[in-house]
Amino acid sequence: MDYHELRQMTVAQMREVAADIEGLDGSSQMRKEQLLKAICEHLNIEMHEHHDVVGIDKAAIKTKIRELKTARDAALEAHDHTQLKRVRRKIHRLKRSIRRATV
Repeated sequence: MDYHELRQMTVAQMREVAADIEGLDGSSQMRKEQLLKAICEHLNIEMHEHHDVVGIDKAAIKTKIRELKTARDAALEAHDHTQLKRVRRKIHRLKRSIRRATV
């Protein structure tokens, strides 16, 4: 069971899960967020969802972004606004490609 599955449950289902856990008292009086936190603490489940990047090489894209950031700083110091805009747009597109590939 993970955080995502717990979060999708109804309060009644979460109370059934909490009833099976030893040491978790007062679950019938808790609201959904309180139940979720208490169950996660007792079962040692992290309180956030994990997202994975699928279909692209994230490490390669991030190294390319780092290279472009140095080019951006150089263009900024040289006052080359056209090059600055190009580099910033490339960085933006690469970051968006990572976000689109995140599941």
